[in-house]
Amino acid sequence: MPMTELPNVHVRAEVLSQALPHMQRYDQEIVVIKYGGHAMGDASAAEDFAEDIVLLEQSGVKPIVVHGGGPQIGRMLERLGIQSEFRGGLRVTDEATVEVVEMVLAGSINKQIVGWISAEGGRAIGLCGKDGNMVRAKRATKTVMDPESREMQTVDLGLVGEPEHVERGVLDAVLKAELIPVLAPVAYGADGKTYNVNADTFSGAIAGALRAKRLLLLTDVPGVLDKDKNLIPELTVEDCRRLIADGTITGGMIPKIETCMYAIDQGVEAVVILDGKVNHAVLLELFTDYGAGTLIRRS
Repeated sequence: MPMTELPNVHVRAEVLSQALPHMQRYDQEIVVIKYGGHAMGDASAAEDFAEDIVLLEQSGVKPIVVHGGGPQIGRMLERLGIQSEFRGGLRVTDEATVEVVEMVLAGSINKQIVGWISAEGGRAIGLCGKDGNMVRAKRATKTVMDPESREMQTVDLGLVGEPEHVERGVLDAVLKAELIPVLAPVAYGADGKTYNVNADTFSGAIAGALRAKRLLLLTDVPGVLDKDKNLIPELTVEDCRRLIADGTITGGMIPKIETCMYAIDQGVEAVVILDGKVNHAVLLELFTDYGAGTLIRRS
């Protein structure tokens, strides 16, 4: 081997040795990773993500992947000519829409992610909340501000659900078989109807039910930002409440933070919101000293 290549080899060996204590920390621990956003549409980012998941499993971690698919659902609805109704700026999920949601989430996207992981040498299995009655959902209620009256109003979003109960037996069996579960956020309700569940909320319920070591929410932003748009590397639950109250955390970040606080309340050690577009973001967060986003813990 040429001498010019040796320094690079030494650097790689040093990186691996530094990863050892992190690997020991997560050995045989459950880590739930919510994968979504526009990173799912990037082939290179998808390959990096699949490599990260396989490496986690090979290192003794028990990864569980929960995925979204909003943009893909929107494109399929458009292709099929199904017009969406919006209330308070939120899409209403009717009977026709939920059929498309299930087809896209539990079908094409789910199997695509399973394929990515398999291509990297992993053994993944695609499931949704319906399988084995894993997740039971209830109809979600959303409160939004009316733009004219400026008053808060409750809107009916149809077949949009939120997790009511998680039966962990199916996931325990899958993990025991050393398979990687890839979960689509679709679930039955007690009324027998199919519900479309927000992927963040779904992943929080899964992580809480399994008392996961970590919940990682891969998003399209670096993490939680302060009012000057700088990344906040670490927060406590109390910090989150304060930043929501003073208007630092707003918009779509609020439900993500609420998912984080719920998961921690259910026994998850910590939650990280990180940018899924960063190369190997999952490995950077779990196996290095450099966090890849905002870490949220109880105190």
